[in-house]
Parts: sequence; C-alpha cells; structure tokens
Amino acid sequence: MLAFLCRIALVGLALALMPISDLTAAGASPSEIEQAVQAYANKLKADQEKATDQAVANRTTALLRDPATPVLGNPEGDVAVVEFFDYTCPFCKAVEPRLQQLLKDDKGVKLIIKEFPILRPVSLVAAKAALASVKQGKYESLHQALIGFRGQLETPTVFEIAKSVGLDTDRLRKDMDAPEIADQIIANFNLARALNITTTPAFIVGTHMLTEPSAEIDFAKTVAAARAK
Repeated sequence: MLAFLCRIALVGLALALMPISDLTAAGASPSEIEQAVQAYANKLKADQEKATDQAVANRTTALLRDPATPVLGNPEGDVAVVEFFDYTCPFCKAVEPRLQQLLKDDKGVKLIIKEFPILRPVSLVAAKAALASVKQGKYESLHQALIGFRGQLETPTVFEIAKSVGLDTDRLRKDMDAPEIADQIIANFNLARALNITTTPAFIVGTHMLTEPSAEIDFAKTVAAARAK
C-alpha cells in the first residue's frame, strides 16, 4: 500500500512537470493518472485556500474593525461573519433568511456588512442609500427592506422603500453625496480586489474565506468551527 501511495505521489509530481500524454507513455496506469490528477487538484485548492486565508489575516482591521462598516447582530460577538453583497443579487436575497436565523439562534455572532455594488447601476444607488441611512439610524431597516425586495429594483424604488421604513428621503439624497459614502464603497472594492472577491455573496467567517456556493453553507457549523479555534 505504501509503495502504491508513493507511486501516486510520483505521478502527481510528474503531472506538474509533463503533459498527461507523456505520463501515459511513461507507464502510468489510467487509475494512477486519475488519482494523481485529483491529488494535484486538491493540493492546488488547499494552497489557494491557505493563501486566501493569509490575505484575510493580513487585513483583519479593515475587515473586522472598520468603524464605518455597519454591523448587525451582536457588535461585541466573539465570531464575525463578513458578507460582501449586492442588493440586486438573487443569491444574496436567497441566503438572507438563513443569515437572519443565524443571528437569532446565536447571540455571539456579529454580521459585518460590506456593501459591494457590482451588478447593476442601481446597485450603487442602493448601496449609497443604505450607507447614508446610518445618519438617520435606519440602516438595518433599510438593509432588510432592500434585500427583501422581490422584483426589478430601480432607482425610484430605492427611495420608495426608504420612505416606507421612515427615512427622510430629501435628507437621504443629500447624505448619499457625502464624500465618506463614496470612500466607504471604494474601500470595500479595494478590499474585495485584495482578497480576489469577484462575485456576490462572498463570506468570511472568522479569518476563513468560504469557497462553497452560498446555498451549501452551513452557517451554524462554520461559526462553531471558527469559535472552536
């Protein structure tokens, strides 16, 4: 068995150095090639995840302690879940009830919200409105209303929703133009770029970037693992 595993390792090494056709010519069996390919792919994935987690660890201040970033749940929670999201993203909308359930079930979680408006022009309008609503103490209300909206989000709709949750929309429009709002969104884009985040939603739990599709994430289990560390 040890000899077979050593042979697989050698085939994996060869895989990194020569085409598969050359491996076959060198005498590796189809089964050995298949196992070596899988082992090589697993190693690449592990190396990539390690590099990503190191990038996350290097940016914990921006991710976890930025005073301008809204936080839902328990601000003093012992486990942080960071979400990069877009208000027009259907996957963000689909995962939201599970996030809310997590916050309800686990009072030790803080959900750090990174506005990341990348999908449509109205995404930027919605993100700016949400960040500006902080000045009226309505961020959570507007965030939940926007993420819960079903239908085609357009600019007038953003302000209709804002009004429905009690915001002064005239003041909101002015606050949206404040330099710090643009600065916050730019900072989020720069942070996402540094972490190679290109889609929404993207999640970081503790200091680990989640790579599975959002529909497959077991948030309670992932939070428990982060807490155990």
